[in-house]
Amino acid sequence: MNPFRMSRASAETAAHVSVAPPRLRRFLVSIAGLSLTLLAAIVFASSVGPVHIPFERTIAIILGKLHIYVGSDFSERELLIVSQIRLPRVLCGALIGAALGISGAAMQGVFRNPLVEPGYIGVSSGAALGAVCALFFGWTQIGRWALPASAFTGAVIAVAVILAVWRGSRSRSIATLLLLGIGINALLSALINIMVASSNNDQELRSIIFWLQGGLEARTWEHVQLVAVPILAGCLIMISFGRHLNIMLLGDDQAAASGVNVRSTRYILLALASLMTGSAVAISGIIGFVGLVVPHIIRLATGPDHRFLLPASALGGAIFLVLADVVSRMVLQPVTLQVGVVCACIGAPLFIALILRSRQGGKAQ
Repeated sequence: MNPFRMSRASAETAAHVSVAPPRLRRFLVSIAGLSLTLLAAIVFASSVGPVHIPFERTIAIILGKLHIYVGSDFSERELLIVSQIRLPRVLCGALIGAALGISGAAMQGVFRNPLVEPGYIGVSSGAALGAVCALFFGWTQIGRWALPASAFTGAVIAVAVILAVWRGSRSRSIATLLLLGIGINALLSALINIMVASSNNDQELRSIIFWLQGGLEARTWEHVQLVAVPILAGCLIMISFGRHLNIMLLGDDQAAASGVNVRSTRYILLALASLMTGSAVAISGIIGFVGLVVPHIIRLATGPDHRFLLPASALGGAIFLVLADVVSRMVLQPVTLQVGVVCACIGAPLFIALILRSRQGGKAQ
């Protein structure tokens, strides 16, 4: 199946056909497989590092955090490394990856465009501008949460401005909203470049560039608690709109005739994607390609049905980012790469391969 294009027949099938038992079993098996893979990735990422910890001890420590105690002989040092250093970082990566993956899948359905990702409506650029302002003007001296708070505020303001301009324009088409997002992204990027060029000292400049590249360094349980509720709640609510997205693929008129409130559904999905992406970017910086590539890869396995695609994209995004973070920590030891850089190095070739695959599929047809 071509992951970049959905025919009308495929859309109608996804929108109207009930889930047959064999298809439901295949979906449940896929979700179970992705869930087990995610758990394995979390254990693996919590075990490897400059200090290697055996998997069985890592599992015992993680179960201990869940108040499930098993007999395993691990040291206080291993407990500290896993429970206070690695596990919060890994869980932040899983939550951020899930947010970006499911938001990308939802927005590709909303815009009916497979090349859309969450950053296209100004979320990432708005968060970046807010964070850069916090670093540039010294707001980070107020407290440790000044940076993520500024980033989240910037994301909310950027999306609000784009939606306000879109509602005030003559054209209310979804293509206009996408173009507005591209234009606002360019403006915000220019403002960021001005502040980078006007940076007062090298330390400030390094901090700005470091954040813009995206990373999970020094994440704590407080960061996990900060993003867990908006991301997990957003994922659950977004998954409930799977059938609506399937019907909207047929066009606004057909969706309205089928009983879907297109405007409300679109606003809700955009708000959820903005909330989750803004929460993620606020603690990690800009991480690209997860919301663009992961839904395409998942679509190859599960098909275009958003009832399946959304939860699978969340799990796939979590797996992708957890493993990318492992690569960022291990590939050039003792040097640690930014996970955003690793995602770009992995995601760009995958995206090119998907484009080539789609062109070959089109010629074959």
